[in-house]
Formats: sequence, C-alpha cells, structure tokens
Amino acid sequence: MAALALLVVGGVALVNAVSGEPDQKGPSTPASPSSDKAKTTPTGKSKTTPAAEVPLVISVTGQPTTVIVRVADAQGEVLTNGTLQTGDTLKFDQAPLQVVAANGGSLKVVIYGKVQPQKPAGQRGQWFVRAQS
Repeated sequence: MAALALLVVGGVALVNAVSGEPDQKGPSTPASPSSDKAKTTPTGKSKTTPAAEVPLVISVTGQPTTVIVRVADAQGEVLTNGTLQTGDTLKFDQAPLQVVAANGGSLKVVIYGKVQPQKPAGQRGQWFVRAQS
C-alpha cells in the first residue's frame, strides 16, 4: 500500500515538474474511473447526455498514466489527480477544464464529441476544454 502511495505521489510530482506548475495546496481527488452508463460523472449528472454535449471524455487506451483534470477558473478545483488504468473512462459535464497527462499517447480524449489528435507515446499531453456559449 505504501509503495502505491509513493508511486502516485512520484507520478504527480513528475507531472508537476514537467508542467512547471507548483504543487497543489488543497485536497486532491483520486480518479474515479467508470465504464457503466448508469453511473454519474464527477459533477453528479447522469451519463445519458449525447456525446457531442459532454465537454470531456477521457479513455485510457494504452499504458496506465497519471492524469490531472482541474477546473480552469480562479479556484482551480482538482477533479481528478491519479493514475488511470488501461480501459478506464472518465466523463466530465462541466467546463472550462485543464487536462494534463504524463503519457498523452495513452489517452483517447474527446472534447464535445470530437476526438482529439493522438499525442506521441511517452510524451506529456495537455488539453483545454472551453466552456460552450
């Protein structure tokens, strides 16, 4: 258990070091992967929303990777901060969002129904989800 905690902390430190952003001062929320359509998203809304209206869907298609998703506002609330495993899928019903992944090539990222270009394997990935007007 201690080894897993050390691995997660090290992964977060790596992402922060690469991104040049300071360590988080507030609490972090571990990833909550799901693939069941009956479950709710981190905002508590149902997943029955049409794909084109969902601001962000992240699926891990490659190796497990550390992913941080935060609200892109003055408070910068962290919605997900942890290692996602192959096959994990997260959906977010709010925007704007900032997304950083240690290995962007491991993810399939869909923003408002549009699949984003694949990042190179092993390289950090960043995405920004704008609020729709």
